[in-house]
Amino acid sequence: MPDQMISRLAARGVRFPAPQLTYLSPDLVPERFHEGAVVHPFCRIEGADSALGPGAEVGAEGPVTLRSCQLGAGAGVASGFADRCTLLDGARAGAGFHGRPGTLMEEFSGVAHSVGLKQTVLFPFVEFGSLVNFCDAIVSGGTGPGDHSEVGSSYVHFNFTPHGDKATASLVGDVPRGALLRAPRIFLGGQGGLVGPRRVAFGAVVPAGTVLRRDVAREGALVRNSPPSGGPDREWDPANFGRVRERADACLEYLGNVLALRAWYDVARAPFMRRTPWGAACLEGARERVASIWKERVKRLRVLFEKAAAAGAGLFSAEENALAALEARWTAGPAAPAAGSAAASALEALAAAPAAATWPAAVQSLPPESASALAAWLRGVSDFKSNI
Repeated sequence: MPDQMISRLAARGVRFPAPQLTYLSPDLVPERFHEGAVVHPFCRIEGADSALGPGAEVGAEGPVTLRSCQLGAGAGVASGFADRCTLLDGARAGAGFHGRPGTLMEEFSGVAHSVGLKQTVLFPFVEFGSLVNFCDAIVSGGTGPGDHSEVGSSYVHFNFTPHGDKATASLVGDVPRGALLRAPRIFLGGQGGLVGPRRVAFGAVVPAGTVLRRDVAREGALVRNSPPSGGPDREWDPANFGRVRERADACLEYLGNVLALRAWYDVARAPFMRRTPWGAACLEGARERVASIWKERVKRLRVLFEKAAAAGAGLFSAEENALAALEARWTAGPAAPAAGSAAASALEALAAAPAAATWPAAVQSLPPESASALAAWLRGVSDFKSNI
C-alpha cells in the first residue's frame, strides 16, 4: 500500500505509476512537489530540500535515487543517482547518470547516457554526449537548442595530477559572456580529453580524438592535436611542479568566474526565479551548488600552494594575496550595478519579463547594449588580476 507521503504528493498531482515500488523519505515537504511531476517505479527521493517542478520526470528508463536534489519544470533524470544536484527547467540527464554534489545543469542543458558530473556547471542549452566524465568545470557558449556548446561522447576532463592535487578546474567559455547567451558555441569532439586546468575560448573547435593539454586563447580557433612531449622515458621528479604559477593563475580566474556566477544568481536571476515555488526551490539549490564549488576550489588551490612550496617550487605571496582578496569579496557578497546604470536598467527589464517567458528567452530579449552592460558588470565581478 502507498505510504502517507506518497498519498500526500499524489493529492498534489504528482503521478506514481506504481506507488508500491517507490520510496519517499518522511522528511520530504509536499509543497515542494508540483502537479504533473512523474515518479516511475523503483525510484527513491530523499531529503527535506528535495523538489520537483511541474512536468519533471524521474526514472523514465530505470531506477533513480535523488538525494537533496531540485528539478525544475520539465527537468528529468532517466535513471541513475544524484546527490545535491540542481537541474533547472527543461534540463535532462540520460540513463546511468551519476551526479555528485555541486552539479548544476541550467535550462535545457542535457547529457546522454552514462555521464558523471561533480562540481560542474552546464549553462543553458549545453549538450554532452554519452560515456563522459566531466568534473570540476564551467561550460558555456551558444544561443539555443540548434546552436549550443557540445562535449562529444567518450570524453574525460582529467582533474587529478600526479602530485595528488586537484587544483585543476577548467573554464570552457566563461561566465560573463556565457550568461548572456550570445557567445559562439564551443565544440569538444568525442573520444578526447581536457587536461585541467584549461581555458577554452568561445568558438573553439577541438577535433575528435584530441587530448587538449594547453589553453585555447583565440576565439574561433580550430585546434590541432596537442600530443604529449616526446623523447625517451625519464625519471619522475615529484618536486617538479612545472608551470605551477600558470596553474595558480588559471585557478584564480576560475574563482573569479564563480564569484560572477554567484552575482548572476543573487542579483539577476533571483527575482525571476522566485516567481514560482519550483523556481524558488531551484534558486535555493543553485546557490548552494555555487557555494560548494567556491569552497572546493579555494581548498584545492590552498593545497597546491602548500605542496608546491614544500617541494621548493617557490613562494606564492602574490597569488595568496589575490586569493585573500577574492575571499574577502565572497564574504562581502555581490554588489548590484550602480543605480541608474545601463546594467541596472537591464536587470529591471529581466525582472519585468513576461510571466510565461523562460529565463533564456528573457535574457535573449535584451537589446545588445543591455546585454553588453550586464556582461561588463559580470567581468568586473570576476576580475582578479587587480589583486596580483
